[in-house]
Amino acid sequence: MDFVAALKEKAKKAGKTIVLCEGEDKRVVEAAAKIVKEGIAKIILIGTKEECSRVAPGVDLSGVELVDPASSDRTDAYAELLYKAREGKINKKTGAPEYADVASAKSYILKDRTMFGALMLKAGDADGFVSGACHSTANTLRPGLQVIKTAPGIKTVSSSFIMVAPEGGNKYIPEGVALFADCAINIEPTAEELSDIAIAAADTAQKIAGISPKVALLSFSTKGSGNDDKYLKSVPKVQEAVKIAREKAPDLELDGEFQFDAAVAPEVSTIKAPDSKVAGHANVFVFPNINAGNIGYKIAQRMGGWMAIGPVCQGFAKPLNDLSRGCNVDDIVATVAVTALQA
Repeated sequence: MDFVAALKEKAKKAGKTIVLCEGEDKRVVEAAAKIVKEGIAKIILIGTKEECSRVAPGVDLSGVELVDPASSDRTDAYAELLYKAREGKINKKTGAPEYADVASAKSYILKDRTMFGALMLKAGDADGFVSGACHSTANTLRPGLQVIKTAPGIKTVSSSFIMVAPEGGNKYIPEGVALFADCAINIEPTAEELSDIAIAAADTAQKIAGISPKVALLSFSTKGSGNDDKYLKSVPKVQEAVKIAREKAPDLELDGEFQFDAAVAPEVSTIKAPDSKVAGHANVFVFPNINAGNIGYKIAQRMGGWMAIGPVCQGFAKPLNDLSRGCNVDDIVATVAVTALQA
């Protein structure tokens, strides 16, 4: 059984309910039908029957719960929940309260289905949330940050992609599965944030991907071979992140800073980092910033044929995941399965 098939089987046993926020998107409608047909999860799809029929004619949505915010009997309760969650918060652009009253909160969620879905998750009417097929990452994650918030003790919300090797596998990743982090949320993380990302990605690797994490913090430098003190000081940042992460999680197999080849290829690691137990064997790769991470996963995906599942969000109090706007139906199905396993 391949990785995605195994993921789906685990999700089936979990029996969770996931809300998909974008009934206006053909791919999401098709994915909703497929997920329910295969029994991967129960699905709440935000949209109307007419809308779904228009964008995805002929798709059988039997078993999918359609919710229209304009007619839902839950809308008033969600509006009150949003108002209370954001009471006292000021809109930085206008200087006025975000929501003057419950009525203004209701007006907002009637227009913003992503927020509606987040409130559904907040209220406990769904176990997980997936959006982003036709919304930006910022639009998808903002409701999570505003109403779901972070899990106790967590400071940094981050993301990782579960990367699945193409048919035939990869000689450097014998398990056929690796994690790339953070490729979607933190633009220029601090050393402290990088350490949080590394630890969270290791947890995702173990609990969702089912692999024993060996974490490499990446750079253009390996163990001090490069230096950019004159410019960005990114090498010292990664070195500091390694130190902090080791203090936070001393039992975690983690090392750096590494160039990617030193992290993944044993023949290179013996030259560049001979004393490291992680070098040459890493399966969790932490990029120094979003530029490197986003470029890296898309190169692996488009030129290497790797499947990218995610971004899988890490650090929220409840499972909330973002889709790439370039996703296909199978990507959405896989992300829903991951979300069900996080719940």
